Amino acid sequence: MSANYAPQTAFGRAINLFEETAIAIILGLMTLLTFANVVMRYVFNSSIFWGFEFTLSLFAWLVLFGMSYAVKVTAHLGVDAVIMMFPNTTRRVFALVAAALCIVYAFLLLKGAWDYWAPFAGFQQTGGRWFPEGFIKTRDQGWYETETIPMPDWLRFIEGSFNQGEAYGKLPRFIPYFMLPFGSALLLFRFVQAGYEIIRGKRESLIVSHEAEDAIKDVSHMNAED
Repeated sequence: MSANYAPQTAFGRAINLFEETAIAIILGLMTLLTFANVVMRYVFNSSIFWGFEFTLSLFAWLVLFGMSYAVKVTAHLGVDAVIMMFPNTTRRVFALVAAALCIVYAFLLLKGAWDYWAPFAGFQQTGGRWFPEGFIKTRDQGWYETETIPMPDWLRFIEGSFNQGEAYGKLPRFIPYFMLPFGSALLLFRFVQAGYEIIRGKRESLIVSHEAEDAIKDVSHMNAED
């Protein structure tokens, strides 16, 4: 697997299309909203007052969504100068150890993300410091709202379940914060998937290959000819 990721099944292609479309939409919304705010500020002496917080939330979604996608397409950067000195079998062992450590990290990240997000959605946090030990009684903080993002009318149906029937003045925080557990769960899945592919010999490591170095060599060769 490389940065030129090509899913082999219809389901894989659908998931890949969904991820790439979501990332593109987030980037597009961030760009359009930022541009619109600049025009409003310097041309009309006004602003979209909720634009900064909304853009900040979108950026967080982009980071959390993108980190798992980068694992899938092997786009994360890494330093493997020492590892490349070893034979293929040893490098494979290193890759498996790295995958195992990343899986543990992603699991702990998921627990922390859930425990942070759960109160905002009225759910229970997990017990235990490192690993979940069931659920514990948690104070319901579903009434917490964002600072400036308005509440869309088409989302009013959630008020009966998350705000004890009371109306939200602003968008509830559990909606933008949902990307924390979702992104962490997706990252955990991608690390497990990557580890399985390393075991099967379909993948060499978790980091990007030497395609960039090869491209630089090609460009250097072309420049030398000129």
